[in-house]
Amino acid sequence: MISIQHLTFGYKKSRPVLEDLSLELKPGHIYGLLGKNGAGKSSLLHTICGLLFPGKGTVRVTGEEPARRSAKLLQQTVLLPEEFYVPNGSVHTYVDNYAPFYPTFDRALFSRMLAEFEVPADSDLQKMSYGQKKKMMISFVLATRAKVLLMDEPTNGLDIPSKRQFRKVIAGTAAEDQVIIISTHQVRDLDSLIDHVLILEDKRIIIREPVERITQKLVFKQVNQPTELIAPIYYEGGLKGYAVVGVNHDEEESRLDMEIFFNAVLSEKQQIVPLFNA
Repeated sequence: MISIQHLTFGYKKSRPVLEDLSLELKPGHIYGLLGKNGAGKSSLLHTICGLLFPGKGTVRVTGEEPARRSAKLLQQTVLLPEEFYVPNGSVHTYVDNYAPFYPTFDRALFSRMLAEFEVPADSDLQKMSYGQKKKMMISFVLATRAKVLLMDEPTNGLDIPSKRQFRKVIAGTAAEDQVIIISTHQVRDLDSLIDHVLILEDKRIIIREPVERITQKLVFKQVNQPTELIAPIYYEGGLKGYAVVGVNHDEEESRLDMEIFFNAVLSEKQQIVPLFNA
């Protein structure tokens, strides 16, 4: 569905943001794109949808180059940017103006998600809070039923109940023929939602793994003392003891803690990355 080969991209008069990056993404999965602020997550999403052009290498989505901006591909690719603009008018007017660009737009689904987010369908866009606008935009993006959904920091501006609802609507609408990429630095917001983890660091994807393989290779535990786990790779202290990551020598079952895993990878790359490249 999405094939990226040896992608290099940089802005004028600066070093590359992405360098020799290769990635294959398949339909039927929800990918979590993780990275520090400024790591290049937004640049990668914008390259996939054709808003930015590769300096070197190739990007293909459903066999086409996004940079060519073909109508067929644009109808099947939708981006929810971190910062977005909404025009004057009502929610109804917005849908009437923009839904025709997406032949698969599902108005019934849009109405249902607005109701789940508790956003009145007749709201004036300019009178809505930022969080309400974000929920409207999330509903619109999902209702397009496009084959490629790209979301850049979609949970920014959402309160805790709305973040929970976000996870619910994503899980309930994701289809087997879709690729969904959700970029975030608020890692905990993606727990229990994504099934593949992508970590962008040093201008490349250094981790691209399904959740089940991560928990096969590593074990995640809460302990009173880090020494309770033999040779821990990484640990963080908290009010209830320590969150610890170690090599899963005994094939234990544990639940992936996305935030701890992300911090562990950035802190202990030399130990963790080779476990997945072997």
